[in-house]
Amino acid sequence: MSHGLQRNRAGVVIASTRAAAGLAEDMTGPVIADWLREHGFEPDEPLVVPDGAAVGAALRALLQVGCAVVLTSGGTGLTPDDLTPEETLPLLDRPLPGVMEAIRAAGLAKTPFAALSRGHAGLAGDCLLVNLPGSPKGVMDGLAVLDPLVTHICAQAQGEHHDH
Repeated sequence: MSHGLQRNRAGVVIASTRAAAGLAEDMTGPVIADWLREHGFEPDEPLVVPDGAAVGAALRALLQVGCAVVLTSGGTGLTPDDLTPEETLPLLDRPLPGVMEAIRAAGLAKTPFAALSRGHAGLAGDCLLVNLPGSPKGVMDGLAVLDPLVTHICAQAQGEHHDH
């Protein structure tokens, strides 16, 4: 459970060993941060971390400070260091498998490789946590799925009831 939830605070974690080492530019963090702002959230600067355990550490830090939404990008594929799903799953109290099914379905309409994404979505306490793919197009597909859902999910997670 997060401590002192801040309704509009959001976090972004980019899982990229190459970008964390300065060998590649993070192309997805700014896109995700802009999308969060458009939806009324105040994202912290995206955290660009190496694949693996650093992702889990970044997620735990963001949950500790009380983010309402945390979105990740990258580390959901099949390479040996793609461990974002393994770092995310233990943090989820209430999985939202339908959200990930919808994100994969949106990607599958454009590329068969979307089926290889192993990301998770769910509530970690009262924070919405979603793993998005590492590609800019995959991120855009995922954000399009979250577009009509994010406000409703956050309201329900925070105990608010409203009509859909």
